[in-house]
Amino acid sequence: MLAELRVRNLGVIEESSVLFSPGMTAVTGETGAGKTMIVTAIELLVGGRADPRIVRAGADEAVVEGRFVTDGGECVLRRVIPAKGRSRAYIDGSLATMAELSERGTELVDLHGQHDHQSLLQPAVQRAALDRFAGIDLGPLRAARRAVTEIESGLAELGGDPRERAREIDLLRFQVDEIVVAGLEDPNEDDDLRRESDVLADATGHREAAATALAALTGDDGAADALAVALAALEGRAPFESEVVRLRDVLAELDDIGRDLRSGGEGIEADPERLAAIGERRRLLSDLRRKYGDTLADVMTWRDTAAQRLARLEAHDERAATLDVRLSAARAAVEAAEEDVARARTAAAPRLAAAVATHLPELALPGARVEVSVAGPAGRDVVLQFAASPGVPLAPLARSASGGELARAMLALRLVLTEGPPVLVFDEVDAGIGGAAAIAVGGALADIASDHQVLVVTHLAQVAAWADAQVVVDKTSTATSTTTTVAVVDGDDRTTELARMLSGTPDSDAARRHASELLRDARDARVGAPSARIDGVRG
Repeated sequence: MLAELRVRNLGVIEESSVLFSPGMTAVTGETGAGKTMIVTAIELLVGGRADPRIVRAGADEAVVEGRFVTDGGECVLRRVIPAKGRSRAYIDGSLATMAELSERGTELVDLHGQHDHQSLLQPAVQRAALDRFAGIDLGPLRAARRAVTEIESGLAELGGDPRERAREIDLLRFQVDEIVVAGLEDPNEDDDLRRESDVLADATGHREAAATALAALTGDDGAADALAVALAALEGRAPFESEVVRLRDVLAELDDIGRDLRSGGEGIEADPERLAAIGERRRLLSDLRRKYGDTLADVMTWRDTAAQRLARLEAHDERAATLDVRLSAARAAVEAAEEDVARARTAAAPRLAAAVATHLPELALPGARVEVSVAGPAGRDVVLQFAASPGVPLAPLARSASGGELARAMLALRLVLTEGPPVLVFDEVDAGIGGAAAIAVGGALADIASDHQVLVVTHLAQVAAWADAQVVVDKTSTATSTTTTVAVVDGDDRTTELARMLSGTPDSDAARRHASELLRDARDARVGAPSARIDGVRG
């Protein structure tokens, strides 16, 4: 529901904040006081066109904010309209595009009257309304269409163009063979080859270094001889027992190192042919990395993936034949499902039109006619046709009704359908009516307000009396300025406002008695006549 609406510098409204309650709220006031600014403010919140001329004279910008309470918490929509430049939109304090504001706003609010944002005028919404009314199951049709899409995607992956497929097969076969012939098995092979190459590249130097080190450690007058002299000097002397043990360990370690140096040095042989082979192999591995991946592991992964793709392409004809058979069956299933849905929609269309038509006379449209046309594949082209008077040809509702007629036709449709955004705004719904018709319109709005929040701008006391709450828009003018205030009225103040609406003389005893009678009758009717509702459909 719309919990709070704040407006600043919009038209004649300098600054105003209104708290709304659930159920039905009537917005009333003298002609020209600015009632339509409330609707304009809400329209701006749902992405309506912003005209800089609506900015209050002398102000730099107009600001509209709406706080909505939803099942998921709260949502705040904000629209800023500068006197010069483009308007800005915000959702929960974050800057948003106008499309995002419109999408979010349309989920929350539906406007009925002379406004662009009327979801029930959209063909897709009318189609969905017919489906809900008739309980049409679209599951089989959607499943059949998904199956066609999946099979077509499978065929596309196989490669539909024979020449393109042949080119891809040749390229993949060459690339896979190139890696397979290279015998690439170890992702660490290049690191191992690099270390071996480092050894072979300086084999003579490595052997000479090993010989020099061996001579220094174990040759005559080498480190081993010096350690032996030190050990002999210290053996048997108690103060140096620990040093003797350590010297023996060092001599043993030197002996091990000497053996390793001797065997290591002798094992290094200059091998130009092996060195050349390693260089050639590393160049090959580098070339593979350049083409297929940053590492050899990446190259091996690419090889496996490409081999799988190659296998699928080479098996194309067989798989394509299988998929073609499946595609023909899936398309046939779509056609059958579309025919079922088209029949169901065609059968339900007269029932929906009849249900809406039953409410038209009580809404001061006694000669109006309604039809629901169904055409196209699966009956997807659903259009609500309307004629306000006998002899007038039927035409799509959006083009065939005046503002008041359109609002009342939308009201009749809302009486039949329980679905829709949680907040419904009706403007001009009572244009050109009065008396019993006005009371019927008020009762219809109150009925819808049992499961929606309804805001109605009205100049008729017979409509306003049905509201759970009433908001009065009042204008005060001076020689230099005009200011509009918006306030909720109840008790005696509400009776006074209804009396003003009835006679223009709010202090008239007769008018006040009539106003009190309207309030009492509406309250009693709402208590004693619950709305009829079956399976989500009003009747």
